[in-house]
Amino acid sequence: MMREWATVASWQQGIATLNCEQRSGCGSCGAKNTCGTAVLNKINPQSQHQLQVEIAQPLEPGQRVEIGITEANLLRSAVLVYLTPLLGLIVGGGVGQSFMHSDAWAALGALVGAAAGFMFARFKAKKLSDRQDYQPIVLQVGLPPSMIRTPTNI
Repeated sequence: MMREWATVASWQQGIATLNCEQRSGCGSCGAKNTCGTAVLNKINPQSQHQLQVEIAQPLEPGQRVEIGITEANLLRSAVLVYLTPLLGLIVGGGVGQSFMHSDAWAALGALVGAAAGFMFARFKAKKLSDRQDYQPIVLQVGLPPSMIRTPTNI
């Protein structure tokens, strides 16, 4: 189970809107000064993603919850998103090259194949997003912010 903590943005009628922070491993990596990912993170700072999760327990904005999704479904999603466009690119380029015997047609076939792969991945992902086993589930619920007290006279 892949786990991540999220912050509740709102809760209405059993549906919680959660903010998940995107994190990269650059803070603890020794090669962050020479890595392309670290440079991209400096250009485009870390962003937040919103998602909605069903939960019957009332939640308060600012409350932290731990959500999870199974590794198998996460890997299937990654294969769908990354490999189908790549497969379309390779097959489209091969078809363009074999039928027209030209690099230009091979490039055009690769572009058409990649676009078809992206469209197929998007169509399939929309169908899979409705399945319950591809939805994240709430594993733990933290205390609401109103219940956390900090001593004021230290």
